[in-house]
Amino acid sequence: MASTIPDPRPGTERAPAPPPAGDRPGRVEAHGIDHIPDGERHGHPRELFSVWAAANVNYLSLVIGGTLVLMGLTLAQAIGVIVVGNLFWVLTGVLATSGPAAGAPSEVVTRTLYGVLGNRVNNAVGGWLVSVCYFALNLAAAATAAFVLVAKTGIPVNTPVQVAVIVVIAALTLAISVYGHALIIKLYLPITLALSGAFAVVALAVFRHADFSYAPAERLSGAPLWAVLIAGTTMIASGPLSYTTSADFSRYLPRDSSPRAIALWTALGAFVPSVVVCSLGAFAATAVDMTDPQTALQGILPGWFTPVFLLALVLGTIAINALTAYSAGLALQAVGLRVRRTVSVLFDGAVAVALTLYGLLVSDFLDTVSNALQVITVLTGPMMCVYAADILLRRNRYDAAALADERPGSPFWYTGGVNPAGVTALLGGVAAGALCVDSVYTGPVAAALGMDLSLPVGMAVATALYLVLGRRPVAATTPAA
Repeated sequence: MASTIPDPRPGTERAPAPPPAGDRPGRVEAHGIDHIPDGERHGHPRELFSVWAAANVNYLSLVIGGTLVLMGLTLAQAIGVIVVGNLFWVLTGVLATSGPAAGAPSEVVTRTLYGVLGNRVNNAVGGWLVSVCYFALNLAAAATAAFVLVAKTGIPVNTPVQVAVIVVIAALTLAISVYGHALIIKLYLPITLALSGAFAVVALAVFRHADFSYAPAERLSGAPLWAVLIAGTTMIASGPLSYTTSADFSRYLPRDSSPRAIALWTALGAFVPSVVVCSLGAFAATAVDMTDPQTALQGILPGWFTPVFLLALVLGTIAINALTAYSAGLALQAVGLRVRRTVSVLFDGAVAVALTLYGLLVSDFLDTVSNALQVITVLTGPMMCVYAADILLRRNRYDAAALADERPGSPFWYTGGVNPAGVTALLGGVAAGALCVDSVYTGPVAAALGMDLSLPVGMAVATALYLVLGRRPVAATTPAA
């Protein structure tokens, strides 16, 4: 949305100014991880709502909601878990406030946390690798829906057709990511409206068949109930906690944009559709077998709507993966590779496509990646908390020139290129969480307690450590108000 230029005459206002030439929907975005000058800032925090809403009206949320009921929760308990788990989007909103304040993406802002060299490792693992894995998994889900859609046309879904479908979906996704910020802002409102309309039809079908008084034959209680409640909350929270890059999409906003408005529109844009769609999945699980949701839902949807439903699944995945690929491209630049953002995005897409093809056509690689991502909150939870704690201590004040300086001896070089406070807080939180995890493996604390407490423990330890250890380095690198 264009900013408004005040007119020097009292009581008058000029027409909205157009976005700068480097950030228009029809042009490839000029900026990468470099600083966005004040003269190129534009827009309003409310435009963030549709960015995050489009990425969260998706098939995965529907599946997760249904899974909660399959885990043995009552309908009321499942809805409660959905609401609590999605409250973690508040942290995503808080992190987004650093974008306009620094004029930089999250991949650069986190130099304040880990130091110039430490942040390269952070971006390589917590930024690039995790993003590419998510891209591959989401692409596989979209391809599966697209295969069914192609089969309905009578075309045999053989290996060449499968490869072509995957490449086409990836190409559409990467086109949005390559054109970048302005195109995302332009497209995501109509995408949100289109997906909302499609899922409204799904909701009508589900509510016609749902059992609103549903409860499992044997209700969970005591420790087993708490174990499932915590596991479900962690599963829901893995979504918002994977977005430690929310400043990437807010950094073009004017420096004086309200931090509260930025946090609010970001959090609401993700929270509202996530709660609605996840809840829809829980309601559906009372009527159909959500172990195979795509097939089961087609059984209660109007016949004419099935192709629309499949297209909506593909469109929703394109929306979420375009954000993922965009941030992964910035992460690759922040690792230290001197390439243009367009090149880094295309490279990320090529890797994700290769992983998807290998996983779908050759082996169970995607299952392996999926299992690994089950414990990703052990890393992303502490990462999110260290970032949020730094914003709190720094009061969201950043020195743009210092952030851009990667030379030894620069303000964010710290000790040998590493900020001991941030690295210690992150590793401490990850270690504490790893002791409490019960997913792909069982940590000693989880074995003793019989439940997975990795998320709350890891986040609490990381936050406490950084609030104690980070005060001195924050004070030394925060510009005067």
